[in-house]
Amino acid sequence: MSERRVLSSAGERPEPAPSDSGSSRTENFKLVISYEGTEYHGWQRQPGKITIQALIENALQRLTAQTIKLQAAGRTDAGVHAIGQVASFRAVSHLKESDFIRALNALLPPDIRIMEVARVPWDFQARKSALSKIYRYRIKTSAILSPFDYRYVFHYPYPLNKEAMCLAARYFEREDDFTAFSSGYYQYPVRHVYHSVLEETEEELVFTIEANGFLRHMVRTIVGTLLMVGRNRLAPAGIEELFKGKKRTRLSPTAPARGLYLVKVIY
Repeated sequence: MSERRVLSSAGERPEPAPSDSGSSRTENFKLVISYEGTEYHGWQRQPGKITIQALIENALQRLTAQTIKLQAAGRTDAGVHAIGQVASFRAVSHLKESDFIRALNALLPPDIRIMEVARVPWDFQARKSALSKIYRYRIKTSAILSPFDYRYVFHYPYPLNKEAMCLAARYFEREDDFTAFSSGYYQYPVRHVYHSVLEETEEELVFTIEANGFLRHMVRTIVGTLLMVGRNRLAPAGIEELFKGKKRTRLSPTAPARGLYLVKVIY
């Protein structure tokens, strides 16, 4: 496997660690977070909207009596779920990690859970220290969708060329300009996808992708492109032409948010 590079802003200098001032020493904390994203307007704090970042920051401020600014490994969109989102923050706290988890979860709604709290080195940053992130997208192909699944999968009960879709998924394993599979303009649109695979289970297609970074809507757009392959609107080899065109087309629609999960962040 190729060497994994961290995407970071050029010219930035690490913030110096504070000197040890005894009992009030500021420390660096890492959170591992799971959430069901249906009821939220995504991760990032937004005026007048309920977001996951805002709820956790508010809970931390109640717990520590300090202003807290969370930095997340990735900003998930409205309706997207997370199994292993990671965020970091700095604060003064004398709580043990186990007590921190219990107290924080008591202040959060049940569809947001803090799975881990850890004190980490001062230079750790949830986004900049990440080597890669893993996302998963679930497509349910059954004729009828269970009411216990509708929040967590994209239901597509129509014929699909699944063999072609599995082949097409491999075309995304590359270091390239992913402009054709994203929303918006990026000055640096090159990303390195280490792993891209579509697997079929019982009445379900599961797409897993790992990369050193993702453009906005990149995973959902890749899934939309795979569905176009499955509908025989695009041949697997046609993905090469989409990369060369470096422009979004009707052959790369955006799949719904509800089937997407941030699975894990690699450090």
